[in-house]
Formats: sequence, structure tokens, C-alpha cells
Amino acid sequence: MHVVLIGTAAGGGFPQWNCWCECCRVARSDPGAALPRRQSSIAISCDGRRWFLLNASPDVREQLSWLPPNGAPRTLRHVPVEGVLVTDAELDHSLGIVLLREAAHLPLYATAAVQRVLECDSRILPVARAFADMPLIQLPLNEELELGYREGGKSGLMVEAFAVPGGPARFATSADEGHTVGLRLREGNGGAVCAFVPGCGDLTPLLVDRLAQADVLLFDGTFWRDDELVALGISSRTAREMDHVPIAGPGGSLERIARLPCRHRIYTHINNTNPILLERSPEHAAVVQAGITVGYDGLHITM
Repeated sequence: MHVVLIGTAAGGGFPQWNCWCECCRVARSDPGAALPRRQSSIAISCDGRRWFLLNASPDVREQLSWLPPNGAPRTLRHVPVEGVLVTDAELDHSLGIVLLREAAHLPLYATAAVQRVLECDSRILPVARAFADMPLIQLPLNEELELGYREGGKSGLMVEAFAVPGGPARFATSADEGHTVGLRLREGNGGAVCAFVPGCGDLTPLLVDRLAQADVLLFDGTFWRDDELVALGISSRTAREMDHVPIAGPGGSLERIARLPCRHRIYTHINNTNPILLERSPEHAAVVQAGITVGYDGLHITM
């Protein structure tokens, strides 16, 4: 199994275009001390040639350059993406669907709740389908489904969607079960397991048990502190009120994830205000000391 982090920032990327917080200032003046990042997404593959995207960000065009070239393509129009799986209908996870319209044929995997929002509320699906054939494959909750290649063959990758704590996109007109999910991907029978949870409002015991079964865990690292944006005067809402469990503090993800037996534990979907983005910060050091990786664009894991 190949897993490539093609984007590790939260919505807006890093540095965020309109932000001059400490992290964004450092990223502009000294990129080596605060690596620039695009919006959260990963690519996963069994053979290192044919890839499935987990979320499609507005940065998807540039992000595809992180995929291995594998020599010159045999066709004039080459599409290395076999399908797109989305964890929710947030804009930073779904706007890239429209930008992939040149694929001509591109399957989309989503729960019924996410499909409804993309179809009726954000209208991303009708817009994309005006340009390309984008068949929808429904992801059932808590059931495995094998991903298929565009030409009809089997990929050998199994996926299971599971609900995680959190609210729907702010423009959603309903909050049906499955509006925000994590994805568990498994290679064949008894193969490596990757869990992808870019947005999560709480770490319940049931969820922790599920995450502990992963070889590679990519988890919500949006905020360091619960009051991060409040303290900066950017927002009146805490991290938890925005459906993101903070890394630090009582009940934070750091102490919980550090105890999991996963071979790779990685924070992704990191907000531009989060001090773990500063390579020499004490917060970054605390994460590394706990045995967790601060995710960065281009990180390639082979299991």
C-alpha cells in the first residue's frame, strides 16, 4: 500500500492568503522554518501507479504533482486518479471535484448524506457533471466496499466509512447520519490498514478502538488549543465548537493518539494558526516527542 500526503493544511492552506498570524509570517519570511502546505488530501494506491484521492481540495491541480510519474503515459490524455472518496461536503474537501472535470470519467465515492449535500446544497455535483461523467458510488456506513478501477477492474483496496463526531457543512440543509465520516482502507485480506480522519469533534472510546487497528493513522490536527482562534481574536468559537478536537489540553488528541499502537501516527488538516507548523516550536517538539509526525506535503509511506 502506498499513501502520499498531497495536502496537510486545513481550509485556506498555509500560509493562508489573508492571514498574518505568527505562523503565516514565518512561512512567508522563512519557508524552511514553517513549510508551506496545501489543503488536506491524500492519495492511496496498491501498485503505486493507479491512485484514489481521499478528498479533492481546491489545490488538486498542483497536488497531483506529488504522485510518482512512472514514466511517460501511453495515452495522450492520462488520468492517474481512479476515483475520489470524500469524508464530508466541506468546500476544502470537495471543490476539487469540479477541477477534475477534464477526466471525462471519474467515479465518486460518498455516503448518502454527503451525496445529498453535494447534489442539492453546494451544487458541486451538477456543475461537475455538466463536463464529465461522474458516477456516484454510495459508501455504506460500517461496511466494507472494494474500490474499482475506471476501466472496471478490481483495485484490491477495501474501504469502510464510519461516522465521527461533528456537524455538517454550514451550508447543508440537513444533518443526516454519515454527513462527516472517517475512512478505513485495507489492502486485500490481512493487508495494511490506513485510517483517514481529517475532521473530528471528539475521540470517543469506540472511535479510539477503531483507530487503534490502523497501521497508518492520519488524524485531525486542526488546532493546538481549544481557544486558539478566540485568543487570537479571529473567532468567537472554540475548536470543539467548530467540531475539531484540539491536540493539547485535557481530553486532547495528543495524549490519546500517543498511546495507540499504530506504526505511523500523523497529524493532518493543520490550521494556519497551529504552532506545530513552526519547525522549531515547543509544540512541534511535543508532538514529535510523543511519537507522532506533523504531516507535511509529499510525505510518502509504503506499507
